[in-house]
Amino acid sequence: MNVVDRTRWLLITSFGLGCSPWAPGTVGTLGGVVLGVVLQYALPDHALLAWSIAAAVLFLFGCSTSAFVARTWPKEDPGHFVLDEVVGYLVTLLVYSLLAGKLPTPLAHAGAFFAFRVFDVVKLQPCRKLEDLPGAWGIMADDQVAGVYAGVALWFVLPWLGN
Repeated sequence: MNVVDRTRWLLITSFGLGCSPWAPGTVGTLGGVVLGVVLQYALPDHALLAWSIAAAVLFLFGCSTSAFVARTWPKEDPGHFVLDEVVGYLVTLLVYSLLAGKLPTPLAHAGAFFAFRVFDVVKLQPCRKLEDLPGAWGIMADDQVAGVYAGVALWFVLPWLGN
C-alpha cells in the first residue's frame, strides 16, 4: 500500500479503530469523540467552527474514497469504514451546541456518543434511504442525518438530567 492509500486507510478506519472485531462502528465512533474533545479543549472559543471545518473536510474526503473503498473492501458498506461515524459524532456535537447555546460537558459528550450510536443503528428515515446513494456518498450521508437526530435528542434530554 502506498503512502496515499495508507493515509486513506488510516482516516477511513479512524486510525484502525474500525478494525475492531467487536462493534467496529461503535469503537470507530470513539475516534470522533477524541477529535471532538481535543478540538473543544484546544480551541474553546472556536470549537463550533473547528468541528464544522473538520466535519466538512472529513465528509468530503470520505465521499471521495469510493474507488479506494471498492478495491480495498469488496462490500457495499464495509464495517472497517468508520469515518462516517467520526463525522456523525461531530455533527451531533454541532447540533447540540447550537441548540443548547453552550459547549458540551463531559456528560454531554458521553450522551452524544450513546445518542449518536442509537440513531445510527436505528436508522430513522431518511437515513435508510440515504444509504442507497452511490459509492461512499451512501456510506457517509446517513450518519450525518443520524447525527442531527442525536444532537436534537441530546438537547431535549440533557436538561432533564440537570445538565
